[in-house]
Amino acid sequence: MKRKIIEFNNFSFQYRVQADPTLKNINLSIYEGEKILIVGASGSGKSTLAHCLNGLVPFYYEGEISGQIKISGDDIKNKNIFELSKIVGTVLQDPDSQFIGLTVGEDIAFKLENNCVNQSEMKNKVSQSAKLVGIDSEIDSSPYRLSGGQKQRVTLAGVTVDEVKILLFDEPLASLDPATGKNAIELIDKIQKDQNKTMIIIEHRLEDVLHCDVDRIIVMENGCIVSDTTPKELLSSNILSSVGVREPLYITALKYAGCKIEPGSNPDNINKLDVSEYKWKLKTWIDSKNLVNETKNHDAILELEDISFNYNNEKQILKNVSFKVNKGDMFSILGKNGAGKSTISKLICGFYKPTSGKIIFKGKDISKETIKERSEKIGYVMQNPNQMISKTMIFDEVALGLKIRGFNEAEIKERVYKVLKICGLYGYRNWPISALSFGQKKRVTIASILVLNPEIIILDEPTAGQDFKHYSEIMEFLKELNKEGVTIVMITHDMHLMLEYTNNVVVLSDGKKICDDTAINVLTNKEVIEKANLKETSLYELALKCNIDYPRQFIKKFIDYDRRVR
Repeated sequence: MKRKIIEFNNFSFQYRVQADPTLKNINLSIYEGEKILIVGASGSGKSTLAHCLNGLVPFYYEGEISGQIKISGDDIKNKNIFELSKIVGTVLQDPDSQFIGLTVGEDIAFKLENNCVNQSEMKNKVSQSAKLVGIDSEIDSSPYRLSGGQKQRVTLAGVTVDEVKILLFDEPLASLDPATGKNAIELIDKIQKDQNKTMIIIEHRLEDVLHCDVDRIIVMENGCIVSDTTPKELLSSNILSSVGVREPLYITALKYAGCKIEPGSNPDNINKLDVSEYKWKLKTWIDSKNLVNETKNHDAILELEDISFNYNNEKQILKNVSFKVNKGDMFSILGKNGAGKSTISKLICGFYKPTSGKIIFKGKDISKETIKERSEKIGYVMQNPNQMISKTMIFDEVALGLKIRGFNEAEIKERVYKVLKICGLYGYRNWPISALSFGQKKRVTIASILVLNPEIIILDEPTAGQDFKHYSEIMEFLKELNKEGVTIVMITHDMHLMLEYTNNVVVLSDGKKICDDTAINVLTNKEVIEKANLKETSLYELALKCNIDYPRQFIKKFIDYDRRVR
């Protein structure tokens, strides 16, 4: 019989600066070697629960505690944060914020150095940890120069180097392309099986985590645990949709068709799903839906002509990339980590200058325009919100661009409040930014650009770290802006976002354009998917399993219907 490694007994926690408890009467047991997924909307208490396990509560975040938490049989009140770090290793959603060393090897060795491990033993342990996560070939590289997936591997090696018993992952997939995210989940699964470690994963991308089996899914809402059950049981219920967590898309499609999902059909994995009882209903339902045809504008607002770029005569990052974005488009740029997607956005905004080629806005070459001149018509929301934020308070950050442009206080207040409501931040308008989660900071940076009403908005991973409710709110707001004529360009790893909201897609691989097509055609093209580290949507896989004759039409009809009913 497995022993309990984590026990919450009637545990509650209230932050010192808040009026109500964030965690309320938590009772939870996690057993040695289990893999647990924790899901819930933003503000449900997921991150606070994690902070209780790694010692950030109460040693960093102060507040009032009642009840008890035991880890490996010991009450955490009897341990300090250093002692807890030897039992619980944490992998943050933003790897850059976790790096200490100048090289991969130094970063992995950091905990060993603190423990005064002798050098020969240290080198051996660093080598073993690097091999375990497949990063040993980059041992002398700077961690900041690695791709997103490689950075995750470095942080994972750093927390496993001293044989912690529990690994805690805070949204490990947020910044990873689909194929790299899949590899990360497989790596987590391998470490769990090979070393019998207890894995706790907090993640919004439920369907991606379920690529490999998990033992239980904990669902949180308003600081309480509302469900603690197996994936099969959970996906056979309506609990996820009731708390604002997106179900796997194939499950949603089956439910729209009136299918009653049963645990015995293996609903937790599309590859194992038994569709024999669902085929007829799904075909009947999809045949009853009509395709919605959208009118398209073919007037280009932005054009890239043979753009090439390299840093300091080093390896070429972009190679003769050409494409155009039409006025009023919802446009996506896809590709694996390191393909050159973010570099293109920085070239458009003027942060970098192309080695060769032209950038044309409304028929005019803007290559010689300054960053400020371009910012009047092109807004840019960066992937990492910490790189954009310059003010202490939320209101001041969102208002900054308007103040610089000389707007009066009354108009600034009206526009800032309107955008904060849209982005789900109005209730935090007087908060310091330091008190926000990574996802909330992301919404602040989006709000700070939206408030300026640019003609084009470029968003680098706009929904990374967002729950389904805020994902929908932000994207529907962008859709409304788009209807009013604002052109939206998104760099994203979210395949369903791309399918649901964008008309045209450019796909990059190794600095070259390999595809320029519609969203549905891209995600049903196996060659492009493989080259660009993308992933087929589970809707396409469901259509094939159910022998639906026109899988692309099936996907389009589902998306049209899903957006209408939401």
